[in-house]
Amino acid sequence: MLRGLLSVFLLLLSCGSLLAAEKPNFVWIMSEDNSSHFLSLFDSTGAQTPNIEALAQQGLIYEHAFSNAPVCSVARTTLITSCYAPRIGTFHHRRSFMVPMPEGVKMFPAYLRETGYYTTNNSKEDYNAKKSDDVWDDSSRKASWKNRAQGQPFFHVQTFTTTHESSLHFPVQDVQNKPTKTDPETVFVPPHHPKTETFKYTYARYHDRIQDVDQQIGELVDQLKQDGLLESTFIFYFGDHGGVLPRGKGYAYETGLHVPLVIRVPEKFRDQMPEKIGSRIQSFVSFVDFGPTVLNLAGAKIPDGIDGHAFLALGNAQLMEVDESFGYADRFDEKYDVVRTLRKGKYRYVRNFQPFNFDGLMNNYRYKMAAYQEWRELYDAGKLNEVQAQFFKTRPAEMLFDVEADPYETKNLADDPAHAKTLSVMRGALSIMLKGMPDLGFYPENYLAAHAADNPVAFGQQHKDEIAKLIETANLEVLSFDEARPRLEEALASSDPWQRYWGVIACTSHGKTASPLVKQLEAIATSDPENLVRVRAAEYLALHANVNPVAVLKKAIADAETATEANLILNTVVLLQDGQPGYEFNFQKSDFKHLKGDRGELNRRLEYLTEK
Repeated sequence: MLRGLLSVFLLLLSCGSLLAAEKPNFVWIMSEDNSSHFLSLFDSTGAQTPNIEALAQQGLIYEHAFSNAPVCSVARTTLITSCYAPRIGTFHHRRSFMVPMPEGVKMFPAYLRETGYYTTNNSKEDYNAKKSDDVWDDSSRKASWKNRAQGQPFFHVQTFTTTHESSLHFPVQDVQNKPTKTDPETVFVPPHHPKTETFKYTYARYHDRIQDVDQQIGELVDQLKQDGLLESTFIFYFGDHGGVLPRGKGYAYETGLHVPLVIRVPEKFRDQMPEKIGSRIQSFVSFVDFGPTVLNLAGAKIPDGIDGHAFLALGNAQLMEVDESFGYADRFDEKYDVVRTLRKGKYRYVRNFQPFNFDGLMNNYRYKMAAYQEWRELYDAGKLNEVQAQFFKTRPAEMLFDVEADPYETKNLADDPAHAKTLSVMRGALSIMLKGMPDLGFYPENYLAAHAADNPVAFGQQHKDEIAKLIETANLEVLSFDEARPRLEEALASSDPWQRYWGVIACTSHGKTASPLVKQLEAIATSDPENLVRVRAAEYLALHANVNPVAVLKKAIADAETATEANLILNTVVLLQDGQPGYEFNFQKSDFKHLKGDRGELNRRLEYLTEK
């Protein structure tokens, strides 16, 4: 009897081992800061990448893969949480405060560990949400699948920094003195960039970096092969967001969001895939979908409370296919913006909620790049054409691009009557989405830090109706002033400070056509009880009514309570100093000694303002 029970036990144990052995392994390979435009596999103007192309021949090529954010910490948080950052409070780059994961949701590798996977990350995390101890078995520069138990399935993330933005922080003298492997005369320079020697050299140098990372990828794949793991391992290769030439990283255009994605399917599982190996997949996928896809392939339960869905499965399962992707761009280092975008089919709709914050507004780290510096110098000298100069000018509140006909988004179709229906549909779809989340980006960062940091998702649900009303006020920007005026007047007189805040911003978006409200805005600038509302009113008056803002903004800094609040105010200061007509503020570092909290981004602004 005992012998019989032992036999059954051993049989069950062997079955369990067999099932474990049949689980696929996963390796994610991320190259930093490069969009699909830089690889010839996706764009004829890109660099040759033979190792990535070899993966594609044995897998699937995703023509429409998107990071949901154009910068690393927000994008990587979206990847690891499978949640949209504006919903869970993780949407500012270089966080000023950490937030918890949504209740009942874990970073997805924790679910893999629960089913027996060994999870490793080498080595960049850069999350804006608090990480628990159950996510990684090892997250370090030494992390590898090699340290797992014998036969244990694994999930490994490998980030290559070779293509990071910093690789283009070279002295301008390099253009003449340090040759590139890629001939600068052979590279494609998109129409929004000036075709100068500096830009051609910068593109060539970046093509070299793409080829270098391709070699590193080949070496990693060879290691899997040597370890006998290649044919049991799904390999995902993708960029961690778009990159990194000017108007790529940090900006919610195709160049900032459209990433290369190749998934090599191991031979052991190819007969279980409904997709044909080597095919180009047209369905849209976003970073929120990557975690659920791995869980699905691993046979693990996909949790409730996330925003993504699986796009690959073993067997004949018919998974949901979509043709749209949602994106967002907010504070990027010290530079603030509020941009939401929806790509649907061949169209990209971009909603600039603060369109007067022009794209080229100073950001210290961006302007370490010689190409950025030259672009700005050429603009100041009046040497750019209309398309190239747009980066330094006020944007429309709405932009609509046909990215198949206009891949670098230079022709805004929002005012074209032939596209009025498309514009209306996409405007409505985006608005419904923002209200439904709801999107926390309609509160200033310092307010969220003080009131929502402990549980942003719960805060959003509790204030869902208020957020919807803020979005409606912000959307007065897309109406004519005559249509919007009654509701603008109502917003400016509201008892809710954030209604007044967005009412003023909407006025600034309307520009001089909102001049009938100047007296109301003057009263707000001098006497509104909310500091940031006074700042926004002074911003309007400075830009559109020739009212000097220096006294209001200096008092606002004196009244600010935190470094985060002051940094938001300084965004307005830089806008008014560097834009037209230009004002002098002469701030000193001593003006900011009283401020509490994380001063990292504030110090970046002060470095620029006090040393300029």
